[in-house]
Amino acid sequence: MLTLWAPQAESLWDESLPVEVRELPTDLGELDRVLADPELLMVLLERWRQEVVETKRAVLTDGRPTIAMETYIRLMVLKQRYRWGYRTLVSEVSDSIHLRRFCRIALSERVPDESTVRKLTRRIGPETVSELTRSLIAAAVREKRFRPRAVRIDSTVVEADVRYPTDAGLASSGVRVLAREGRKLAKLLGEKRRRVRDRSRAMGHVLRSITRTIRRRSGEAKGEVMKLTADTGRLLDRSITEARKLAAVARRKARGRGASAKLKAAAKLDELAVRCEKVRAQIKQRGAGEAIKDRIVSLSDPDARPIRKGKLGKPNEFGYVTQLAEVTENTRRGARGLILPASTTLGNPQEVVLLPKTVQELRRLGISPREVALDGGFQPGPTAAAFAEIPPERVFIAGRQQPGSKHTQRRLRRYRTGAEGRISHLKRRYGMDRSRLKGDEGQQIWTEWGILAYNADTLAVRTR
Repeated sequence: MLTLWAPQAESLWDESLPVEVRELPTDLGELDRVLADPELLMVLLERWRQEVVETKRAVLTDGRPTIAMETYIRLMVLKQRYRWGYRTLVSEVSDSIHLRRFCRIALSERVPDESTVRKLTRRIGPETVSELTRSLIAAAVREKRFRPRAVRIDSTVVEADVRYPTDAGLASSGVRVLAREGRKLAKLLGEKRRRVRDRSRAMGHVLRSITRTIRRRSGEAKGEVMKLTADTGRLLDRSITEARKLAAVARRKARGRGASAKLKAAAKLDELAVRCEKVRAQIKQRGAGEAIKDRIVSLSDPDARPIRKGKLGKPNEFGYVTQLAEVTENTRRGARGLILPASTTLGNPQEVVLLPKTVQELRRLGISPREVALDGGFQPGPTAAAFAEIPPERVFIAGRQQPGSKHTQRRLRRYRTGAEGRISHLKRRYGMDRSRLKGDEGQQIWTEWGILAYNADTLAVRTR
């Protein structure tokens, strides 16, 4: 059952507290006023109504009540604002009177469990959080006299929560994962013998041999490493074959009580086997000297991709490309604006591939910027085509000949450079350097909550 509003966080205990304790600090007080907009909760209400239509279940009135959506939004904003995990979030809010009052949780009430917050985050999804961001920006334009004049757009990499991948390391992970899931499925089937052998020990011998070979730094070392990597692929291939057979046995035995659990475990084992087959194919392609397209870099996060951005300190990154657009009221030094919902797609797309989605967000919010500042990765032709319906007065692309005075060029150059600082700010302060949620959808959820928390803080600063 959907609960929108949290009850007043007052109890008999509050009467005994000093006034200073009952009043929120300045930053939380301003943030509280920004998030008090009832339009934000209407967005979540529409999301729940849509779920009723899709699932044909009366989730609005039947079943166990959820935590209040007002409380949930504030918990998630705090989580991104302070870069807390779910457990840390619950612990910190439980121990702080100010945070309890900010989240509308009385002293006599229990803070929602971390699993409740985590499951709600996945259930609500990224598009609903994007709608919250749009509602916040629309309210700023309508009520706070925010007048967007310029926009600066740039892309960045949101890294996946994975270790630096190697083919041999992925093969080793595949052997362990298949053995673990095979044991779970065999236990459901009542099997006493191992159907998927754990080859971690043999894999460990090969990995240590690779490490010793690399240390020699000789001309023959590369060839020997390729042979040893091929050995890891053969070990993984045996585990894949055994996992496929076990999954087939599970589907045959899925009858009567517990059939759904067996089928679910068999499907999970099959899915992992498919990912491991991709790793095995990558090892073969690398040994044959073939180009590898759509490379998998993690078994737990199969949507992550290798990305090269030309950085000296970090030439290879593994994750997702996200395009961010900041609309501001001016182009002066230190201008701080609002971030639009991010545009993203799998792989390593060019800037102009994501630009139409960004322009669509501008149109959706009714924003027609007078000036647009872009980096040198944008081509003039596709950029002009993307802005055809809302043509700005001036489009500045760094490193290209532009009309206008030297003063205007210098002003827009500095303004565009500020996009790098804004991205750094979002990564350092709001956790957008690395997504802790798996998959492309998880990355989008993580990024959108970071954008919402930043925009709420920006509007809170603006109202002081």
